[in-house]
Amino acid sequence: MQADGVRALLFESFAGPLAVRDVPAPDPAPDGVVVQVGASGICRSDWHAWQGHDPDVVLPHVPGHELAGTLSAVGAGVRTWRVGDRVTVPFVNACGRCAQCAAGEHQVCARQTQPGFTHWGSLAEFVALDAADVNLVAVPEDLDLATAAALGCRYATAFRAVAQVARVRAGEWVAVHGCGGVGLSAVQIAVAAGARVVAVDVSPAALDLARELGAEHAVDGAGDVPAAVLELTSGGAHVSLDALGAPSTCANSVRSLRPRGRHVQVGLLPPEQGRAEVPMERIIALELQVLGSHGMAAHAYPELLGLIAAGRLDPGRLVTRQLSLDDAPAALADVGRRPGIAVVTSF
Repeated sequence: MQADGVRALLFESFAGPLAVRDVPAPDPAPDGVVVQVGASGICRSDWHAWQGHDPDVVLPHVPGHELAGTLSAVGAGVRTWRVGDRVTVPFVNACGRCAQCAAGEHQVCARQTQPGFTHWGSLAEFVALDAADVNLVAVPEDLDLATAAALGCRYATAFRAVAQVARVRAGEWVAVHGCGGVGLSAVQIAVAAGARVVAVDVSPAALDLARELGAEHAVDGAGDVPAAVLELTSGGAHVSLDALGAPSTCANSVRSLRPRGRHVQVGLLPPEQGRAEVPMERIIALELQVLGSHGMAAHAYPELLGLIAAGRLDPGRLVTRQLSLDDAPAALADVGRRPGIAVVTSF
């Protein structure tokens, strides 16, 4: 059982100071659990929470939603899980009871909770999770917790966007706009599917890592991106993903497509950045598809875990830094300035 007080990254005002503090330990809901966190990623979505871009966040707040660890407490109504189990979880925790959940679409649950947004998150020694029998995913013994944590938001999100929403096929051209954690994950996953990838970013270091992960071409995001993609792919990408979430990358992604191509919006588009100007005339004339992708349900993880176990996917290559919780304030403030995924593994 967890201690009475636990260490956590806390902020008390939006865009205000980030500090590690002692906070009350969580208790499990009757259908929930408490996880002793072994690893927690630092994601751009956590930065958005800190900046006040998410209406669910109530101050004071502990961010963090990419996690893996060991169960330290289990609610009385939980049937499947026991103290000591190694688990991870999608960032969308489904209720298991609404119409969307009944259809298996847990990632768009009408009554979803999200650690680090709707309640305190995983940049802490312990975190509470809801509806454990619906949401938890067992971590295989041969998968380290840092890699398992990276699955929870960025890698699993990219996997569903590439494999299940865009349905990327071997030989297709895939353009990935924004090579942060989601984008680099998408590069690796698309290459594993046999696609030819064009990576787009303003960071030379991010583009270098994209090449290492199999991108055939790298494009400077500060230039005329659609023109470059159309030239490199001889007519445009079959699939184009906005993995960053900005008005410019959204528009560039749509304009990078060939006729009947598929645009997938993965990155968040906070209203504070302005509205994206989506070229509807091009969407109509070229019969483009515009698709959204929002995480991945827990029941969909076996396919991803199977590909990892078979050696076809290697999310561990995306984990470029392992940090202590005391390093988390600076890492969150600077999120996105260094390529790859930073994971807190020491609490």
